[in-house]
Amino acid sequence: MEQAAKITPRLQINLERLKDTLLELSRIGFNEHDKGVYRIGFSEADMSARRWLMDLLEREDFHPRMDGAGNVYGCLHESDKPTVTIGSHLDTVPAGGMFDGALGVVAALEVLRVCREAGITLNWPVELLATSEEEGRYGGMLGAQAIAGVLTPGVILNMHDADDKLLADAMTAAGLEPLGALDARRTPESMRAFLELHIEQGPVLERIGKSIGVVDGISGVYKWIVRLIGKADHAGTAPMNMRSDAFMGLADFAHEIPRIIDENGTDRSRLTVGKVDLKPGSPHTIPGEAVFTLVGRDSDEHAMQELCNACRKSLSAIARRHNLKFEYEQISWLSPMSCDLSVVELLEEHAAALGYSFERMPSGAGHDTQFLSEITRAGLIFVPSVGGVSHSPDEWTHWTDVEIGANLLLSATVALATEKDLSRNSE
Repeated sequence: MEQAAKITPRLQINLERLKDTLLELSRIGFNEHDKGVYRIGFSEADMSARRWLMDLLEREDFHPRMDGAGNVYGCLHESDKPTVTIGSHLDTVPAGGMFDGALGVVAALEVLRVCREAGITLNWPVELLATSEEEGRYGGMLGAQAIAGVLTPGVILNMHDADDKLLADAMTAAGLEPLGALDARRTPESMRAFLELHIEQGPVLERIGKSIGVVDGISGVYKWIVRLIGKADHAGTAPMNMRSDAFMGLADFAHEIPRIIDENGTDRSRLTVGKVDLKPGSPHTIPGEAVFTLVGRDSDEHAMQELCNACRKSLSAIARRHNLKFEYEQISWLSPMSCDLSVVELLEEHAAALGYSFERMPSGAGHDTQFLSEITRAGLIFVPSVGGVSHSPDEWTHWTDVEIGANLLLSATVALATEKDLSRNSE
């Protein structure tokens, strides 16, 4: 491959500078009580982080801008040429950790800094991207979906979170015009490649003792809001056999999940009940309604559909058994995707040349790369998560692994930004 000749092991990121920047970002939305980071999509903390990044990019003369979806860009050597774009997301789950998403953004900034300091002549501009609302408050990868051009006015105006807050209202409160997200669309001609550095959020790399995961595919994910509606009643006077207890329906369904996966899924299937609301929520009242989220994942779209069908059948049967009404709303459906083979091979070549141990592997979690792959060559780099923990204040990645991942991102970015004008097709 032509790229192999462009491996530049002499280039090194500045780990202390990267660390300082990442720690500064982690203080935005930090909760002293539980030590978690709260930068929920389009919240005040999330928008504060975007303004912080814009200010930092402005001070370092990296030409910041924010598009209508809240995505933040910075660029080294602006031009009309297609970009090599690198980055990840800034938002977090409630009580999240400091690495998820943020590492990829800060590492991208460090790549811009090193390229400038080294005075590298680039054939293509290198661009930082910090996407918006990746974590799924409104389905996930919203900023990346906007860039890929898959959002519609109907989706934007009708999408809501698990608390029934409309996306349009949250964007307006954040100072964004909701339908302005449609203008965030990028064309395939505007981007030569996309690279994302992310923590694994799982235990595999740590368990096998590898420093790098080169992702070859990302699981699809769907999200439902399910309602089991029964009858609220007195907990002392209503006989057990005459109740319409919504919680009992939820409990029965939770016990059905292993069977559903065994009979209808694969070894990569995941089903998770993550948020539950029992109404009316009184200790002495039988729950008349159970509202909960159900998230399913698999790397095969047919398997995802089979899981959906099986969940519907199971919930319908349980509802009949407990004299409940079953309703659900599909909030989002993100299809599985494969990373570009030429980028996968490029990352493996550079990891080997830099002396890093690596493993080609799938991702069970969704990432912005899923949608960026629809318009350009896209690749995803994993670094180990200690204990496989993520979406938690206990999330941690050793600084040595951060350095390795960021150096691989740097090396691969330089290769892509100095390559000749070849076709983006991986064939």
